[in-house]
Amino acid sequence: MLVKNRKIKEEKLDFVLSLDLSLKLELLQNQIKLSQLLIENILETEVIELSGSKYSHNKPNEGRYSRWGTNNGSVRIGEEKVRIKVPRVIDNEEGKNVSLDNYKLLKNLPGPSDELMEKVILGISQRDYERVSKDCIDSFGLSQSNVSRKFIEASAQALKEFQERDLSEKDIIALLIDGKSLAKQRIIIALGVTMEGDKIVLGFIQSSSENSRSIKQFLKALISRGLNYKKGILCVTDGSKGIKKALDEVFGKKYLHQRCQWHKRENVVSYLKEEDQKEYRKRLQRAYTERTYTQAKQELMEIREDLRQLNLSAVKSLDEGMEETLTLFKLGLSEIFGISLGTTNCIENLNSQLARYINKVKHWKNSDQIFRWTACGLMEAERRMKKIRNYKSLDLLREKIMQTLKIKTTKTYVKAA
Repeated sequence: MLVKNRKIKEEKLDFVLSLDLSLKLELLQNQIKLSQLLIENILETEVIELSGSKYSHNKPNEGRYSRWGTNNGSVRIGEEKVRIKVPRVIDNEEGKNVSLDNYKLLKNLPGPSDELMEKVILGISQRDYERVSKDCIDSFGLSQSNVSRKFIEASAQALKEFQERDLSEKDIIALLIDGKSLAKQRIIIALGVTMEGDKIVLGFIQSSSENSRSIKQFLKALISRGLNYKKGILCVTDGSKGIKKALDEVFGKKYLHQRCQWHKRENVVSYLKEEDQKEYRKRLQRAYTERTYTQAKQELMEIREDLRQLNLSAVKSLDEGMEETLTLFKLGLSEIFGISLGTTNCIENLNSQLARYINKVKHWKNSDQIFRWTACGLMEAERRMKKIRNYKSLDLLREKIMQTLKIKTTKTYVKAA
């Protein structure tokens, strides 16, 4: 088991190398102290060559050199300093201090590239950022403002790259849109699914609500970056009227709307007494796991009839947008894509991963900070996302969408030689 917070400040490198694997792995988590240890070992190696090992009577160079304590020193790495203890060696014949050649080399050691610093910073959550900042201040002599400046520069560049990503090379078959509350605002995120089954974050906006005007502009911005919906696209939402209106106005008759079955189920049962919720939640879930449209619709209508005697508000909730929850059933693809695209679960998972990176921020200073942190969190989360289930059948989904929307297939003819 890894030992927590092991002190390695005074240990020698040969001792470190003799440790078992679990402890070596832990040392990799303490890179700052390990770098100090390596630097001091390099200096100690030269001291031994000059004056011999501590407490040894066998002195090299006919005993000309002796240890004479240490001085405080530092080695610059990039723009910062690593504080170290520099051994002092005296020349007994001339009575002068000896400058260590290795120390001169270390003083001119090139630091890590900005790219490496950015990759480290961009891959950390807020909790990690605070820990790394503290370690840097304690061990490297960094100022908090310098660490913050580095992060701002790196995250600003990440935001720029994120907002300018070319979407024209991405063949998007499905689009999921959802909002996340942040600093009393809504962050509206668009997640695309490619024909290869990959999930990619297309973009996000900051808005006071999920209103149609802002989302309409958002969709148009994605199109200007290359998003192609002309071959037909499946849009999955939680049922927001603002999102639906924007989709209608921008995509027109080039998209199909799959309303989230999970949100529909929870909206309906929210009107019921607690003792009735479990039964109807199960019944609704069973309806959405049926094999065909006819079976699913029949079961939903039976639930509706029973709810009429129980709660008319629940009936109204079930009626509203019911057909849009059955879109994949109508395409005959619910068994294949019901789990992946029958709900907004894909983008809900993305929001959960994003929360790991941004929910630790207690005070949002301005919109620029919100955008930088959100972009970094989304890019990191995107790296961890897996392909959707049954992605090899996405050609069938494209075919069914085009048939339903009556979009003609563009064929390329090759002239015979």
